[in-house]
Amino acid sequence: MAEMHERLAAARKEAGFGTVRAAADALGVKEVTYAQHENGTRGFRRDAADKYARKFHVGMEWLLTGKGPKERRPPKLPPSEQHYVSLVGYVGAGAETHFFANDTPLDEVPAPNGTTEETVAVEIRGDSLGSFFDRWLVFYDDVRRPVTTDLLNRLCVVGIEDGRILIKKIQRSKSRGLFHLLSQTEPPILDVRIEWAAAVKNMVPK
Repeated sequence: MAEMHERLAAARKEAGFGTVRAAADALGVKEVTYAQHENGTRGFRRDAADKYARKFHVGMEWLLTGKGPKERRPPKLPPSEQHYVSLVGYVGAGAETHFFANDTPLDEVPAPNGTTEETVAVEIRGDSLGSFFDRWLVFYDDVRRPVTTDLLNRLCVVGIEDGRILIKKIQRSKSRGLFHLLSQTEPPILDVRIEWAAAVKNMVPK
């Protein structure tokens, strides 16, 4: 990937944003502007690169130049400033979340900025969300019952009516009260009823 726009497209896909529109919505930028940045018809500067790198969890210098580490790791805080949240389960095949027995957290993990007392983490095991995210941690809180419109087209932890708990992107169905669940690596799950959902707040390498 010698070109900057090619690295941007790869980073967007590996971060779980299946379409340009979904990425633009998550970034809060115009779809046409982002599309031009990704297809190479328009270059982008460091301020935009920093925004993209943060959202897609890649290094800004790698995004701009192809040099330096591709993976973006959050800065380590001094022990006195580090906060921890409970690791409550793991994400396995099909992006299904499995919680530890008796709802007892297996461990505590360092929390990124912006977490609350309700924030918990699950660990991705395998390539259900893409090989790039094996052994990453997914943080979430603010569970919505029922699902709210601000969660549409966002990656969420989702509880559906058959009891499964999945990490998928939510899309509205044409059928009233039902939704589609999308994944980059798995076939879509169509027309399901969502019991609850919580937006993925952050994803960081373990």
